[in-house]
Amino acid sequence: MPHLTPYRRLFRLPGARAFTAGNLIARLPMGMFSVSAVVMIAGTRGSYALAGAVTATGLAATAMVAPWTARLVDRHGQARVALPATVIAVLGSLALLLCVRYDAPDWTLFASYAATATTPNTGGMSRARWAHLLAGDPKGLHTAHSFEQAADELCFMLGPVLAAFLCGTFFPEAGTLVGAVLLLTGMLLFTTRRATEPPVRERIPAKAPLRAPGMPPLLAVCLAMGGIFGSTEVVTLAFADTRGQQSAAGAVLALQAAGSCAAGLLFGAAKPSGPAAARLPWCVAAMTALLTLPLLAAVLTGSLLFLAGALLVAGMATAPTMVTTMTLVQQRTPEGRLNEGMTLAVTGLLGGIAGGGALGGWTVEHVSATAGYIIPVTAAALALALSLVRASNRFTDCPTPH
Repeated sequence: MPHLTPYRRLFRLPGARAFTAGNLIARLPMGMFSVSAVVMIAGTRGSYALAGAVTATGLAATAMVAPWTARLVDRHGQARVALPATVIAVLGSLALLLCVRYDAPDWTLFASYAATATTPNTGGMSRARWAHLLAGDPKGLHTAHSFEQAADELCFMLGPVLAAFLCGTFFPEAGTLVGAVLLLTGMLLFTTRRATEPPVRERIPAKAPLRAPGMPPLLAVCLAMGGIFGSTEVVTLAFADTRGQQSAAGAVLALQAAGSCAAGLLFGAAKPSGPAAARLPWCVAAMTALLTLPLLAAVLTGSLLFLAGALLVAGMATAPTMVTTMTLVQQRTPEGRLNEGMTLAVTGLLGGIAGGGALGGWTVEHVSATAGYIIPVTAAALALALSLVRASNRFTDCPTPH
């Protein structure tokens, strides 16, 4: 099939399949942990506001810690830093599980989930490997970025379903427990594939990615987009719960990720037109328009089935937007600090997810789950405004090769 040819070329590279397998196993829990925590905490403590606040605290802690972890990875190498950092994060997850299991005070939930902040940016490390393997091949890098975004969406598609199934079928802590095991196993497989690991530079450029031209407004767009993802997740879980269909919530969220995954793979096989900086506002505008569909489905029908269809369609704008954003991040990151630059973008997303999740939990608790779908639309509109402001300031693509 012609549209698969770019991906076949990608995985003919020596070592690509091996590190990707470990990366996917380690990345799957990122779609499990927050859903597992919300279901686990809300189910045992009876409060979506508390569940949203705990997950928001963990994501906010990750937003602060992740850039430092990424800087250590760039300075000392993926294998030396990522595995110990993962062990600390897994211990935090297990501590959260025990605190919930044995009815520990609420503050212990916040402390335990915050300890998971050392989780390495697995997607960023994988993108850094592709950048190393595909240096001087912009078409190959576009395909690789699209594949990585599709992999993110695949994890967000399967993760919530697996988490909801485990928590509902076995016991409330099962999702967190399995996620911790997968994270540690995948990271072990990923970090032992040393042949594709980017070489460590003796001298790291002094210029921080955060200060690179065009990066601050781009990170502000990431922050707003994170608000979309965080609020949608919490609000959808609550929307399903209010209709007595909590077990179906994971599948509903998975459909949104499925739409994005499919769009990402098609986008990677296509040849992008024009510079990424010019494409970004159009991608965000499409995302904003499509996110009105879940709001309309919730308000006009109140049906989880119609909501699922609306989320599937709305998700189709996510991957092209994120691929374009990550392409710009790579272009603007100083050479030798790519993992840190990618992690800053993820940090922006996590910060937005934390805020969106907390605001979504508050809205569900004090207004209604239906009203909660106003939040992702508002966050998307903010991201659009920020991308338009950035475009009007004429930030251009940085020609720095990686």
